[in-house]
Amino acid sequence: MTSNDVKPAVAWPGRLHAYFSEMYPLPRSLFVGYLLSFEMYFLTLLTNGHTGFHIGLAEISVGFTLFAFLLNLRIADDFKDYQTDLELFPDRPLPSGRVRKSDLIGTLVVVDAVVVALNVLVVRNHVFFALLVAYGALMSVWFFQRYRIQHNLVLAVVTHNPVQFVMNLYVISFAAATYGIPLIGWNNGLIWFTLYFPGLVWEIARKVRAPEDETDYVTYSKIFGLRRSVVFILAVMLVDLATGSILLYQLYPWAVATLIAAYAWLAWQCRRFVAQPRRRPLIDSTVVYVLVTQGLMAAFITGRLLGWGVA
Repeated sequence: MTSNDVKPAVAWPGRLHAYFSEMYPLPRSLFVGYLLSFEMYFLTLLTNGHTGFHIGLAEISVGFTLFAFLLNLRIADDFKDYQTDLELFPDRPLPSGRVRKSDLIGTLVVVDAVVVALNVLVVRNHVFFALLVAYGALMSVWFFQRYRIQHNLVLAVVTHNPVQFVMNLYVISFAAATYGIPLIGWNNGLIWFTLYFPGLVWEIARKVRAPEDETDYVTYSKIFGLRRSVVFILAVMLVDLATGSILLYQLYPWAVATLIAAYAWLAWQCRRFVAQPRRRPLIDSTVVYVLVTQGLMAAFITGRLLGWGVA
C-alpha cells in the first residue's frame, strides 16, 4: 500500500490505533498536555503569592484543551506534508494507507466538539481560546503563504513555532482570571517567555543530523551547518536557564543549582555530538534535558504547594 486510495484491511479502530501509536502516543501526549498546563497554572499562582488552589472541571478542561490542540497540529502537519511524506516517509501511517484521512478528520470533529463545549460552558476563557483557535487555523493553511513558507525551514519555524506563546497565554490568562491576578506582570511575563523555549529547542534539535544521516529532507544542520545549529540550541537553552532560574529562585533558591547541572550535562552532550555526530542523535539528549528540567520544575512546584521546606 502506498496511498490512501488503497483500502486498509483493518477496521477504523485498528487504523487509529496504528496512527496514535506511531505519531501521537496518547498516554505520553496527555501527560505532556497536563504537565504544560499545570506547570504554567501553578507557577502563575505561586509567583503571584497564591498558595491556596483548587482543581475542578475547568482546570482539567484546560489541560485537555492543550492535548487536543497539539493533536490538531499533529494531524494538520500530516495533511500538509502528505505529498512530501509519500516520498520521504512512505512507511508512516497516513502515506502508507494504514490510516485514512477520513479517520483523522472524524477524530478531530469529535475531539474538537468536546473542546469547544468545555471552553464555552466550563472554562469561559473565551477571548484567549478564540485566539488559540485562530492561530491554529492560520497555521493549518500556512498563513495563506504556502508557496513561501513550505520550502523555507526558517520561515516555517518563525511563523509556526510562536504558537507556544499563544498556548502559554491561554493557560496563564485562565489562571490569572480564576484567582483575580493581573494578567500583565513581571512573573507572568517570565512564565509566558520561559515555557516557550522547550518547544523551540525540540523543533530545532529534531532537524539537526550527522552529515552521513542527511537525506532530501531539509534540516537546520544542512542549512546552517552542524556546529552552528548546536551552538544555537545551547544559546536558546541558556536563555531558558536564566529565566527559569529566576522563577525557580522564588520557590527554592537552592534548587537553581539543579537547572545549572542539567544545562551543563546538555552542553557536554552537545560537545560530544559535534565531535561524534553519529554516536547518538541530538534530539535524544535534548528530549532528556527537557523532560528532566520540566520534571524538576514540576517537582519543586508540588513541593511548594505542599509546603515542603517552607517555614
